[in-house]
Amino acid sequence: MCGIAGILNLQNPHPVTAETLTGMIAYLQHRGPDQHGYYRDPSCAMVSTRLSILDIAGGQQPIPNEDESLWIVYNGEVFNDLPLKAEMEHKGHVFRTQTDTEVILHLYESYGRDAISRLNGQFAIAIWDKNTRSLFLARDRVGIRPLFYTEFEGQLLFASEIKAFFAVPGWSPSIDHDALSQIFTYWAPLSPKTTYKNVFELPPGNTMLVKNGNIKIEPYWQLDFSSVDYSISETDALEKFEHLLIEAAQDRLRADVPVGAYLSGGLDSSTITAVIQNFSEAPLETFSIGFSTPQYDERQFQQQMASVLRVNHHSITCTPREIGEVFPDVTWHTETPVLRTSPAPMYLLSQLVHANHYKVVLTGEGADEILGGYDIFKEDYIRRFVARDPQSLLRPKLFQALYPEIPQLTQNNAFLQAFFGRDILETSAPFYAHHLRWSNTARTQRFFKEPGTIEQNPFSYPVQLPENFLSWNSLSQAQYIEIATFMSPYLLSAQGDRMGMANAVEGRYPFLDYRLIEFANTLPPGMKLRGLQEKWLLRKFARKLLPKEIWHRRKRPYRAPIHHSFFPESKGLPYVEELLNPAAIQQSGLFKPAAVQKLTQKAQNSDQLSEIEEMALVGILTTQLVNHLFIQKQHQIPKRNASTPLLAINR
Repeated sequence: MCGIAGILNLQNPHPVTAETLTGMIAYLQHRGPDQHGYYRDPSCAMVSTRLSILDIAGGQQPIPNEDESLWIVYNGEVFNDLPLKAEMEHKGHVFRTQTDTEVILHLYESYGRDAISRLNGQFAIAIWDKNTRSLFLARDRVGIRPLFYTEFEGQLLFASEIKAFFAVPGWSPSIDHDALSQIFTYWAPLSPKTTYKNVFELPPGNTMLVKNGNIKIEPYWQLDFSSVDYSISETDALEKFEHLLIEAAQDRLRADVPVGAYLSGGLDSSTITAVIQNFSEAPLETFSIGFSTPQYDERQFQQQMASVLRVNHHSITCTPREIGEVFPDVTWHTETPVLRTSPAPMYLLSQLVHANHYKVVLTGEGADEILGGYDIFKEDYIRRFVARDPQSLLRPKLFQALYPEIPQLTQNNAFLQAFFGRDILETSAPFYAHHLRWSNTARTQRFFKEPGTIEQNPFSYPVQLPENFLSWNSLSQAQYIEIATFMSPYLLSAQGDRMGMANAVEGRYPFLDYRLIEFANTLPPGMKLRGLQEKWLLRKFARKLLPKEIWHRRKRPYRAPIHHSFFPESKGLPYVEELLNPAAIQQSGLFKPAAVQKLTQKAQNSDQLSEIEEMALVGILTTQLVNHLFIQKQHQIPKRNASTPLLAINR
């Protein structure tokens, strides 16, 4: 796992200085503290910061092919590299390293762009072809690893993180108001947008070819739910699911360093931990988060699973104040405003992993998206059921079953019917499942100084849909939208890659093996969501591995304390007061000072804020942090760690 960046001259050659390249390395070295390297010729320069996991001694990047006409920098892991390497050796390719990096390079040399669809992994790739003067970029299918680009003064800049562009003399960002409106509605800017004007991400499952000043972006893989197999038996489905999941987990154990696991105590991570425990020669090391606030804490389930599986378990207990204290660092790594504090405990968790000298962990992310695990899917199921008989007095009572852990909701059926009944008959809308959630979250934009750019038409949609989308079943439609607007833009970014790589920890996700995703997309809805029982097929498999208290219990969403993290009962946090005072709000020009002041005063004096108020509080504060750290550049410019080996290649 690594950080990568580079500069391509689109017009007349601009000499790229070694100082600029080492500056890019410095901004990315948290992603790869083990080795640094760069390649430079008159047309293209590329840098790598390496987290050594395979071929620790011999895999330093950039890496060339045999005649040095192709050069690669690469962030990620390919899990089917060994058979691909054997194929390339059979074709006569000569390997200098034992890395998957070099496998990708020779595969590209043989097959060009088609090589990418043969990779099973999580990656961001850059390959420079000296002969054709072309730059090739690619990103994994679901967007596990990031890749950003922008054009600046006749050059194309690309990087794993936007902050690397600061090393380019004269470059500076500005906030994109359209993207900010997206964040305050969907929780994240939607691909290819980023928080910053004229800075874009390469969308998941896409490649980019830059040649003769032209940029061509094309998808090589897309989510597809058009081939649901309603004839498959549960026995056959379970057998294939089990085979694919075990193989995906085994593949992700391959490393030349120890591999651990996150163990939250929930169904997904417990299943993955149980599976890989069967293939670990040494005692498995697991890591988890606990909370001092009881309503968020799941340590009893984590400890139960650690005992059942006989793993060596490590845990941290997060207090609200600790979450608030690390949020400037968290925002520096997310590079974008967020509406939840959930990334902060993940940041502290990766610190724990790093402190225990681990670089790789397997996690349970992705199961909810591919197997219908979120509450939003159950909400959609009940709303559609009620819509089929809107005059029924009994059907709306099912809304009480959605959130049994929140007594004030289950006891207020009138509120539930009013909330979930909004636009309930609009079942033909392609984003029916998400309309209520988006409309609710968009209310945070009332704090904007100028109206948000998201149209208030409740049935507008910001992401291009597949041509056959409306022919899919309703659960498949909801899953597609959840993956497109939440999983890659937010979950795998702000809570995933950014929080792990901030502390040089690589997360691996067996549930996001593309073979497992493609199989899950063919399953009938009842094998994912059966009644109100989510992830039905996974639960059937987990019965073989886990105690009933784990596989049978209802999913509990991962959340973290919010307003008490920024306004703790003890001494306050100076940066919060500094960034949220009326003068600072006025200076940034993004929010209404009086409205923010009223919200701040309520947060200081009240035990509880509404969900919208809490999301607005985090969103405003992190926007102010982004403005402070990135726009005003009030950050400490890093220096490259001189003790880390640097490979400098000049051509």
